[in-house]
Parts: sequence; structure tokens; C-alpha cells
Amino acid sequence: MQWYLHVLKNYAGFSGRARRQEYWMFTLINCIVAAVLNVIQGIIGLEFPYITIIYVLATLVPAIAVGVRRLHDTDRSGFMMFLHFIPLVGSIILLVFFCKAGTEGENKYGPDPKGSVAS
Repeated sequence: MQWYLHVLKNYAGFSGRARRQEYWMFTLINCIVAAVLNVIQGIIGLEFPYITIIYVLATLVPAIAVGVRRLHDTDRSGFMMFLHFIPLVGSIILLVFFCKAGTEGENKYGPDPKGSVAS
């Protein structure tokens, strides 16, 4: 949960680097929260997922920011996020980039994030 809150606190931070753990824990908790909201909406009887859409829009900028920082950790430009717009292939390429280990030591985007743990 600390990684999720860390990303939300740094919601518009596009500079620096993000560890794999930070990215994947944020993504996991984000998906769980969205799924729980969908279940709640189903129980309430809402036909259109208003609550989930509001939540997704609220976490869109932090999700993009942590994705850009994750790409920076692998020594790639944040503009690689535009690969999402290439159907199927772009998302697969980004998935591979997000799963790769980050560059050891300092790179052009900042110091190695493994040296500091999120608080």
C-alpha cells in the first residue's frame, strides 16, 4: 500500500526513475480498487460505471507518470508511452519494457531508485 500512496503523492512527477516494484504494486492496487468499485456498482444496480470512470480519470495522471518514470529506469524516453497507441504490438512492447530490470547505477534520468526505498 505504501507504493500506491507514494505514487499518488508524486502524482505529477514525470522526472526521475521508478522501480519495478513501485510500478507493479501501483498497477495491482489500482486494478483491485477498480474491480471492487465495479462490484459495488453492480450491487447498487448502476447500469453505467460512473464511480469507476471517475476513479480511473482521477488516477490517470499518476498512472502515466509512474509509467514514464518506469521507462526512465530502463533508460528509455517517456515518449515511448505513445506506443500504447499502436494496437496490440505497442502494449506488448511496453509490457516487456516495464518488466525489464532497471539500469544499474545512475543514468541520464537520475540516480538508481534501488538506493532509496519509498517512505
